[in-house]
Amino acid sequence: MGIIARQTIKGSIANYLGVAIGFITTFFVLTDCLSPAEVGLTRILVDAAVLFSSLAMLGSNSSIVRFFPYFKEADGNDHGFFAWAFLLPLVGFSLFAILFLIGKESVVELYSERSPLITRYVLYLLPLTFFALYMSVFEASANVLMRIAVPKFVREVLVRLCNLASYLLYGKGLISFDLFVALFCSSYALAALVDFVYLLRLGRISFRLDTKFLTPKLVKEILSYTLLVTVVSITSNVQLFNSLFLGAKGGLALAGIYTIAAYIANVIGVPSRSLMAISGPVMAQATKDNNLAELNRLVRNVSLHQLLVASMLYFFILINLNALYSVIPHGEEYAGGMSVVLILGLSNILAQVCSPLGSVLTFSNRYVYALPFSLLMSAAAIVLNMVLIPVMGVSGAATATLGATVVYYAVMALFVGIKLKVNVFSWRLLRVVAVMSILLVLNIAWTFLVARHIPHLLLDAVLRSILLAAVAVWLVWRFKVSDEVSALIVKFLPFLRRS
Repeated sequence: MGIIARQTIKGSIANYLGVAIGFITTFFVLTDCLSPAEVGLTRILVDAAVLFSSLAMLGSNSSIVRFFPYFKEADGNDHGFFAWAFLLPLVGFSLFAILFLIGKESVVELYSERSPLITRYVLYLLPLTFFALYMSVFEASANVLMRIAVPKFVREVLVRLCNLASYLLYGKGLISFDLFVALFCSSYALAALVDFVYLLRLGRISFRLDTKFLTPKLVKEILSYTLLVTVVSITSNVQLFNSLFLGAKGGLALAGIYTIAAYIANVIGVPSRSLMAISGPVMAQATKDNNLAELNRLVRNVSLHQLLVASMLYFFILINLNALYSVIPHGEEYAGGMSVVLILGLSNILAQVCSPLGSVLTFSNRYVYALPFSLLMSAAAIVLNMVLIPVMGVSGAATATLGATVVYYAVMALFVGIKLKVNVFSWRLLRVVAVMSILLVLNIAWTFLVARHIPHLLLDAVLRSILLAAVAVWLVWRFKVSDEVSALIVKFLPFLRRS
């Protein structure tokens, strides 16, 4: 088995372990040990740190992957590449820290009325941003060395386990809230340290600068790409704006309610990560070869399967939402986020359908247009958040994301369709819509005709899910939504072949 296969398998295991730990932590520990306002604080600290690190990174994360082939030699010499890769974010962080300290009072004033708890811990954002920044840099460095498993385990498992420990210690009254926040932030410091030690142990990085290797042409190309990626990476984190705006406009409790709901809705996008990772290189090759027929086939196939998986997940989340909130500790305090799950779920489905277009644009020679599209999405998100949150609360934040997503992908689909001659539409997409429509009708019928005769909410959820899952499998096979999925269904349910 090759190194790529081994590292992919190990990375996937880390992903699924992280999802399992995150599920248990979010629904059964976090909601039990912290109040909605305290949940909101942790979410805002992390979201702000991720957003700020995108600014301080100066595009180095993507630049490491893009330009490492220019520096590496067959004998292992990298011409000081990793020294530059570690130095550039430090410069960016220093500039950010100066700006942050100058504007700190404005941040405090923004949150002082609705979320005074943030003002007590605002300085924690500096170290948290630093460690979030270098976690990403170290991960990218490990990736180009074909060693993704350990950094993936650190981010997906180690950080979550450390956070889980801090939640339990505080929830059981063993530590103060001040110490809890310090431990929560320290988990990211530990993660960055582990990643750094791992890179050192690989023995394949050098901190010796090679200034002679950098030609003016290469420097210009790196700086141009870095500037573009910096802006795009900041503007593309549109969902991070929601918790920040909610904390300022509605208070930490609303941010906490939104956090739990967003976690549920974001489950819809998890399966697509593997599919996009697998299909991305093939799309890149087809784009490079200008093979429009193959590119359209790939894009439509990926879009179809992502819509199928995303809509199925959304449907089963929808029919089990009441049951899910009923088993969450203090679920009644977070139940106001149900509308957020439904709205963000629609946004995630749209993103799953159209995300292949973003990949095509990035791989094409018109990749610079990703910048104005990202700016448009961010502007729409900011304006909609400012308008809708005061009126609709958490639902307003979710609606802002949905609106920004619609604007972003509508403009992108139009551009990619006209300029690159690629689109996601196929008649099989309508078959998915037909399957989901039938399932929704059956769910409504169950609600009015059967559910009232079942004494317990959880029993109803289990029975409803089993029955509708069986119907969903049959409909997907019967409507021939996907040849690949139909083959899998027949493989595990051979009796359908004889039907």
